[in-house]
Amino acid sequence: MWQTIAKSVFGSSNDRYVRSLDKIVGRINALEEQLEDFSDDELKAQTLKFRKKLEEGATLDDILPEAFATVREASKRVMGMRHYDVQMVGGIVLHRGEIAEMKTGEGKTLVATLATYLNAIEGKGVHVVTVNDYLARRDAEWMGQLYGFLGLTTGVIVPNLPEAARRDAYAADITYGTNNEFGFDYLRDNMKQERRQMVQRPFNYAIVDEVDSILIDEARTPLIISGPTEDKSDLYIALDAMVKQIVKDQEALEKERGDELTEEESFYTKDEKTRNIQLTEEGVEEMEKRLIAAGLLETDNLYDVENTQVVHHLDQALRAVVMFKKDTDYIVKDDKVVIIDEFTGRMMDGRRWSNGLHQAAEAKEGVEIQPENQTMASITFQNYFRMYPKLSGMTGTAATEASEFWDIYKLNVVEIPTNVPVARVDEEDEFYKNTLDKFAAIAKAIKEKNEIGQPVLVGTVSIEKSELLSQFLDKEGVKHAVLNARMHEQEAHIVAQAGRIGAVTIATNMAGRGTDIQLGGNVEFRVGDELAEMEDGPEKDAAIERIKAEVKEERQKVKEAGGLFVLGTERHESRRIDNQLRGRSGRQGDPGLSRFYLCLEDDLLRIFGPDTLFSKMMNANLEDGEAIGSKWLSKAIETAQKKVEARNYEMRKQVVQYDDVMNDQRKVIYDQRAEIMDSERVDDVVLDMRQDAINSLVVEACPPGSYPEQWDVEGLKEKVADVLGLTPPINDWMEEDAVEPELIEERLQDLAEERLNERTAEIPENSWRRVEKSILLERLDYHWKEHLATLDALRQVVFLRAYAQKQPINEYKQEAFGLFQTMLDTLREDVTKVLMTAQLRPAAPPPSPRALPDLPDFLTGHVDPFTGEDDSNDGDGSERMQPLFGTLASSPVASTGTAGSAQRENPYADKNVSRNAPCPCGSGNKYKHCHGAVA
Repeated sequence: MWQTIAKSVFGSSNDRYVRSLDKIVGRINALEEQLEDFSDDELKAQTLKFRKKLEEGATLDDILPEAFATVREASKRVMGMRHYDVQMVGGIVLHRGEIAEMKTGEGKTLVATLATYLNAIEGKGVHVVTVNDYLARRDAEWMGQLYGFLGLTTGVIVPNLPEAARRDAYAADITYGTNNEFGFDYLRDNMKQERRQMVQRPFNYAIVDEVDSILIDEARTPLIISGPTEDKSDLYIALDAMVKQIVKDQEALEKERGDELTEEESFYTKDEKTRNIQLTEEGVEEMEKRLIAAGLLETDNLYDVENTQVVHHLDQALRAVVMFKKDTDYIVKDDKVVIIDEFTGRMMDGRRWSNGLHQAAEAKEGVEIQPENQTMASITFQNYFRMYPKLSGMTGTAATEASEFWDIYKLNVVEIPTNVPVARVDEEDEFYKNTLDKFAAIAKAIKEKNEIGQPVLVGTVSIEKSELLSQFLDKEGVKHAVLNARMHEQEAHIVAQAGRIGAVTIATNMAGRGTDIQLGGNVEFRVGDELAEMEDGPEKDAAIERIKAEVKEERQKVKEAGGLFVLGTERHESRRIDNQLRGRSGRQGDPGLSRFYLCLEDDLLRIFGPDTLFSKMMNANLEDGEAIGSKWLSKAIETAQKKVEARNYEMRKQVVQYDDVMNDQRKVIYDQRAEIMDSERVDDVVLDMRQDAINSLVVEACPPGSYPEQWDVEGLKEKVADVLGLTPPINDWMEEDAVEPELIEERLQDLAEERLNERTAEIPENSWRRVEKSILLERLDYHWKEHLATLDALRQVVFLRAYAQKQPINEYKQEAFGLFQTMLDTLREDVTKVLMTAQLRPAAPPPSPRALPDLPDFLTGHVDPFTGEDDSNDGDGSERMQPLFGTLASSPVASTGTAGSAQRENPYADKNVSRNAPCPCGSGNKYKHCHGAVA
């Protein structure tokens, strides 16, 4: 009670913190009149003045008021937009490395310019992270005008950008791009062979737009770069046919019985919460018979170790057929299975599920099956963004996840008040008995609003629900636009006009987020859509003025009709997604209305709702088409959402725990790679590896404390011949009286040194240094890739240790440490073997900087390491993959040639050909591998 009273009198801690920033805002405002008198040149000169102050010892906090005031004045002149005081507060919060929660329509994009400019003055680079490529391009172009006016450079990172252009973009003062592009560039940089091939600079400061979407929703699945394994298409197709038959048989039994089967009678059981499926004993026996008949089992027992691969792919086939639904989890487009993002409803073109799940879905739909992939590099968003010395973010919905932001990223969430009080009315949820009743009521409500001209934005959870509602609206004769994964190219234009009179827009999971919905329509988008063909001149100026007048008049009519009506067809499992949808209405004090429609068949209530909820609803004798609403019901729904949020947080935390183990090892490997790339010579490293390898050979054959007659002399001779290419007289050494392991090791070290000197006598020293460096990097990358594959396999099975009352994460840490030590031992031996025994050829001249090869087109994915869900490979990936690392023959000592395609003139340079499209020359290769290749 006392806390409530104190809060009402003094405000919450958040309110007090925001009020404490008013002094700084006052100092910024005091400079506005002075800066208004500056000429453009004087205003532009502010940047040089600030840089000089920093060189003289001032801090960013010292110059913050003047820098923010400069940005505000420049924004007024360049873009005609003046920052509000609450936007200044948001800018201070971002600069301090915190999360600014600002409602939709409060101008977060403009807020970011304040902290971005201030931190970019240092010249160390600022990354602005967006949720999609459209927003990255839009914001870089839009806000780049402001930064350019003030003398700063702006770059943007988008898919298929050539390496040279990426390097230039990262060298800019401010770089826009998506989280995926930044993360994949980091991984790719740490797979390159020379420092000058790398595109990123050391990390400095990042501002994450829609921070909840990127650091929470997408953080469940790590970024993964992978390459293909062997083709198993026949296996996928055979298992798919068997699974479909067994599912059909079970459904036939249920139909015959007229009731659900018990576990003893079923072939499989499913858990919709975890989206897992399990064969019962009956199912195992049935599948064994069918697999044996098809000749797919090595032994008669399905769960023998020899059948591990078959069991794995059988499980994935079951999940694909039973748990993953077409038009909800994926769609089939252009003979490909395309994943639907569960949070945005967008198509994720080129992205793929992992662990054979995508191949199982391809077999299910009868499309071409692409090969599986093997991990070559990976990192979680949590560990990627924690590498930035300073990190901040902004969104309209972060408060519900404030504890997670602090626990994982040490980011504090600050709620920024709106510039104008929110006038939107949030009504109680309406509850119906079934989906059809609910959608009929929704269609009726939309028609009522449509008749009075009130615009309606409808949020659905899947394409299937969008299209079902579309059918209901067609019956009611309501004209509407459906915005979902199938329409994602036009989403910004459709959403921008969702506030016009009588507009009805159906959006899957609020696709189009990031585009402002303005009542009466968006002038900028209307000009772009309606006047695109018109040339600049008086006629176009007059047309623009006409559109502005129309929008102004229409805005007033929409306000009188009640503003934007946001209608949710279902509660999402995350309260944030519901709040995002609601937040699209009521921007900048506009009127608005929001309401959610629910029913017993909604996934959230059906899967996660309490059992009592169902019984109470059914006992209430709810009539068909009748609606109810109550605070008890809303509370039960919120409880279900909190339950799911807690479960999802645990999943994300688990991903971080496991990746933290790998992260320590990743830092060691990447630091070692950087050190090797920066070194002129690595002979000291190679010598240490050779000495350690020889020591290991001797210790293994002649264990400490053992007698000479117990030594494995023959094994030692074989290993020495294999690793060092030597055949020393070890038997003669054994006949000496004072023979000791140390003496044998010393002699082997001397002989190895002599042999290496003989092998390199005819090779110029500079060439040999390049050979050592190339081989060291190549073998390091190869063994790291193999180590990642081993850790992937370990993570899949370590949970079984829980049956032995052991903590899986602790077991994983111990096993991973031992595997890492083994990898390092194997690496030392392998590098020594290659340098001592490989066939050397005359050296080619070092490659010129222009001829440096880029990495092959690896598949880049976004993968859940435990379930394979949300795994993806971006459109960069080529179907025919090149090997990850060259062989010794392709190292600098081998003769090399320059690819002609990268050198010849490109007659299609001005044709705007997609880099992944077939080359117009008719060669059959992709454009980027033919005339579009970059020198």
